[in-house]
Order: sequence, then C-alpha cells, then structure tokens
Amino acid sequence: MLTKAALTIRLHPDDDVVIARAQLVGGTRLIDEDVTVVGLVPPGHKVATHAIAKGRPVKRYNQVIGFASRDIGPGEHVHLNNLAMGTFDRDYAFGADVRPVDYAATPATFQGIVRDDGRVATRNYIGILSTVNCSATVARGIAGHFTRERLAAFGNVDGIVALTHGSGCGMDTQGEGMQILRRTLGGYAKHANFAGVLIVGLGCEANQISSLLGAQALSEGPLLRTFSIQDTGGTSKTIAHGIALIEEMLPHANRVTRTTVPASNITIGLQCGGSDGYSGITANPALGAAVDLLVRHGGTAILSETPEIYGAEHLLTRRAVSREVGEKLVSRIRWWEDYTAREKGEMNNNPSPGNKAGGLTTILEKSLGAVAKGGTTNLNAVYEYAEPVTAKGFVYMDTPGYDPVSATGQVAGGANLICFTTGRGSAYGCAPAPSLKLATNTPLWVRQEEDIDLNCGEIADGTASVEEVAQRLFALILATCSGERTKSELHGYGQNEFIPWYLGAVM
Repeated sequence: MLTKAALTIRLHPDDDVVIARAQLVGGTRLIDEDVTVVGLVPPGHKVATHAIAKGRPVKRYNQVIGFASRDIGPGEHVHLNNLAMGTFDRDYAFGADVRPVDYAATPATFQGIVRDDGRVATRNYIGILSTVNCSATVARGIAGHFTRERLAAFGNVDGIVALTHGSGCGMDTQGEGMQILRRTLGGYAKHANFAGVLIVGLGCEANQISSLLGAQALSEGPLLRTFSIQDTGGTSKTIAHGIALIEEMLPHANRVTRTTVPASNITIGLQCGGSDGYSGITANPALGAAVDLLVRHGGTAILSETPEIYGAEHLLTRRAVSREVGEKLVSRIRWWEDYTAREKGEMNNNPSPGNKAGGLTTILEKSLGAVAKGGTTNLNAVYEYAEPVTAKGFVYMDTPGYDPVSATGQVAGGANLICFTTGRGSAYGCAPAPSLKLATNTPLWVRQEEDIDLNCGEIADGTASVEEVAQRLFALILATCSGERTKSELHGYGQNEFIPWYLGAVM
C-alpha cells in the first residue's frame, strides 16, 4: 500500500521520474528523493529525480516512456516541453513469462440468465439492429414506443434498445469494411443478453439483410425477425410492424429467471478513457488484479485499443501461450503503423489533449499504464475486430482506441460486461452489456460520483492497496452480472454508444 506521507509516488527503484500526488510548488523538498521541485507540477504529473541529458531515455514503470528533448534538471516537471517520442528496440521474448494458472478451488458464482442453448446472459434486452443508416429512424421509432409504462407488465425485461449506425451503404460489398460491419451486427444478433432481435433494413442498401444473414449464419425464427421499409410499405407501417413483432417476443423474453452459475460465464471487455497520470497506478492495476481473479475462476477478459498498447506490446508478447499468438499481436501493431502512415498520421497522435492535461506525455507512457488492465496471466488468443471470442482466460482483440468503437467490437465478440477506467471523467454506457466505470483519483470521484461506480483513487491516497480495491471490484463485477444496475444504466446510457468500426472508402 502507498503511504500517505510521501508527496510523490515512485513506481520502480530504477525510474527517472516520480509522480506528484498533489500539486507541487517550486521549492518543495521531496525528502524521499532528495530533490527540490523546480516550478509548478500539477497532480498526476512527473518530476525528474536526477539530471537527464538530452537524448537519453526516460523511464517510468522501469520502461522507456520517451527521450529527453533537452537537458532536464533534478526536480523539473517532465512533460511535453522536455520529453518526446523516439525509436528503440523491443524484446518480444515470445512466451518468456507464461506461467500455469492457479485456478480457484471453489469457483465464484453469480445470478445469471441461462438461455435455452446454454449461453449465459447478464442482462435481458430485446434489440433492434439497423442494416443501414437509412433504417435508423424507424428502428428508433419502434424502440421509442416501448416506454417504461408499456413495459411495466414485463418486469424481467431490461428494455427495448435500438442500436443504429451511420454506414451500411456507399461501400464495397466485398470489402473489409462490410465484413467488419456484418461481423459486428452478427455478434450483437447472437449476443446472450438479447432475448430477441429485430433486424430492420431499407431494402436497396449495400448491406442486404439476406447477405448479412448468410455471412453470419443467422436464421430467422420467432426471436430473430427481419424486414425492410420498402417491403413493409413505408415508415409508419414499418414502425407498426416492428412494434407488433416485439409485442410477440415480450412474453417469451419475460419468462426468465436468474439462477446460480459459475463466474466462468463472465466475459469482460476492458476499456480506459480519459486517462491521466494516475491511470497506470490505481484503476488500471486494480482492474488488472480483478482480471487475474476472474481468470482464476475460469472467466474471460478482453484487452483492446491497439493504438493504446503501442510501445508496451512486448509486455504482452512475453505472456503469449505460443509464438503464433504473440506474432499475431505484433502483426496488428504493424498494420496500425502502416494505417497511420497511409493516413499521414502517427501513433503518437494519441494521447489526447485531456490525457496530456492529466499528466501523460507520450503514447509509450499511456500504453504502459493501459496494459496494466490486462493483469498478469497468460495471453491465450488474439482476435480481429468483432470476431467471436471462444478462448477462456486473458485474450486480446484488435480495435481502435476510441472507446465506443472499441467496446462495440468487444460486445460483438461476446463481452457481457464492460469495465471502464477513467481519470478525467467519463459518461458512457454500452447496451446490452452493463458498463462499470472506475475513477483513478479521488477528486474525480467526488466531482463525478453520479457517473462512476468505484473509486480507485484510494490507492494513490494511501488508504487502500491495489489488492483490496481489486477484491471490491471483483465483488462488484459479480453483483453487476447478477442484475445490480450500474450508474450508466440508471442514467439511460447505451443505445447511442453503438459505433461499429468503419474502414474503407465512402463511395
């Protein structure tokens, strides 16, 4: 546990910097480091503990986070003015850190919903999916009919949600973008948290319903219905038809009960958004420790956001169960390097302005904190965006760093819970999977508690250890999967955050 007395946090004996717990003013003596602060250092930001010559690497977590862009003196604020990106070799050491998993003797349980085919749900929604942007308004119109009052007789149904998007036409019908869209829609159509699904099209779009069903091996039935505006006869008739079909589904959807099931049925999508200098110290390590607990109990966790593991991927390849798994991760890193170069960007375009204001300087530093969400167990598989996740334990899915797009891919892959750490503040939800948000610092928790489910800032405050917070989080995960509402669910988040990854030209 960190102590309250120190003004700064040292993460490793060989680090060149320490992290300010609170705002430090010039002249403040850091007794533990035998250095005097020069100038103003905001909370969560870095202070140099010794002189660093221009061009030398700077370490945090005992890993390179950048290179001194000028000479840095002891006690100086280390940030954008004196720290920059640079190239260096990573030792991928495939599989070097693979270890047997110490599985729990008595698996944890939660109260889940077991579907007829054996899949286990954490929520019980009916979903409306649009094949194309042109049918989005109709999809929302159908969902909007089912107010809380109209659903009052169906107490076991969590809601009717319309998940719409901005594509589905003006794109290559055989291209990668269409494949990803269909994979995403197919993953949601098959998701255990949906008791029933309507798929609504326009009729003439590139993403034809028949092609979607064929590509995703979906078959129509009482709980999977499809129709289009053009065939049904227009907007109002289509909305009325959709309402009638959902009314047929509701009695079936309501006939569910929660029963005791093992935690091995939990699949968590790991996210961080609005990260700050505390993310890699508090919330991300606590989430990682909770992931280790989940894996010990047979569950699954999906780490993603490839642009936000860049520079830290070697820490994951060391945990890969095979060279093939490790090399698949590296191949996705190379794809992103090529992709950003084609778009005349660079990987260090991330961190965002908010990340930088919170103390993160380079993508290397951000990534080293972000991978902590994945815990310490073996990396069992690497998936492309929205692919079905079939492996148990800790896995990786290639996604963008933009949180709604990333989480959409994870849920399409089967995540039935999202855990989302934030240091700057986040208002986010992800129907049909509940989303838990974790604060990295106590001031954020105090300021935005109505949106945050757990305060991990106590770790930086010195009042709780990473392990203690991880135990609280694991208990909260089990309670949430058993039906306890998250803050974002209480506020009604979830429908607008469905954003499939769009790749390719708009034609």
